Amino acid sequence: MQRTSYDNGIAAYAFESLVSLPIQAHVSTRHGGVSPYPWRSLNFSRSRGDKQERVQENFARFCDALHKDPSDAVRTHQVHGTAVARVGWMDAGSRQKQCDALITDAVGLPLFLVFADCVPLVLYDAARHVLGACHAGWRGTVSGVAEATLEAMQVAFGTDAGNVRVGIGPSIGPESYEVGEDVRQIVAGNMARGESYLHYRRGREANPFFDLWQANTEQLIAAGVHPQNVEVAGIDTACNTEEFFSHRAEGGNCGLFGLLAWLESEGEEG
Repeated sequence: MQRTSYDNGIAAYAFESLVSLPIQAHVSTRHGGVSPYPWRSLNFSRSRGDKQERVQENFARFCDALHKDPSDAVRTHQVHGTAVARVGWMDAGSRQKQCDALITDAVGLPLFLVFADCVPLVLYDAARHVLGACHAGWRGTVSGVAEATLEAMQVAFGTDAGNVRVGIGPSIGPESYEVGEDVRQIVAGNMARGESYLHYRRGREANPFFDLWQANTEQLIAAGVHPQNVEVAGIDTACNTEEFFSHRAEGGNCGLFGLLAWLESEGEEG
């Protein structure tokens, strides 16, 4: 991914494989906001104790850096599930209930999701000019939320998986995401090839590490996305808490960073 610093102190990352396409997809860092410790500083969550006015100011600063109107953003009430909402300009400024992914063909409409270790995913159908944005925690990954987002694009817009470009953003990595026996059983019992995503770095008697990047990548490839069309950022949030929030590494005492994505007019470069 490419990191850009803006004049107002904001820093954000963009997927290298998407920057030449008519799409914008930016993952925020924790820099450039007004929130004090422990949300230092560009926090987008009110549910973790930060004040609403600071969260609003943080989002306004992020949008200002990217030249978007914060009142247009479509958000979700994320529940670690597989529900996908199709949205258009009539939904601008709304918060979609009980879903973890958004899809649209509305040019310029910003989609916004939040994270603090879970996986941000961007799906772009270059043939139909359609955008999907997805939040995949371990539960969503096990349940196939990335594939559900792709399927929703196929149903709503006639997307061909072979035309889809995917960006998998900063999130907790396979070297950091140790899981207990309860999660191990769910992954192994509910996912095709689930055991292949569990790595026993300290031996079979110790807890395994769950590779969310590999799991989401392989699910999308199995659904028809070409392997060369998947960009994995490879940035482990748990190892980069000076740049990103990490629920695991910071013991839940942190804020949330965001993904803001939208379609440009065709013919424009992202």
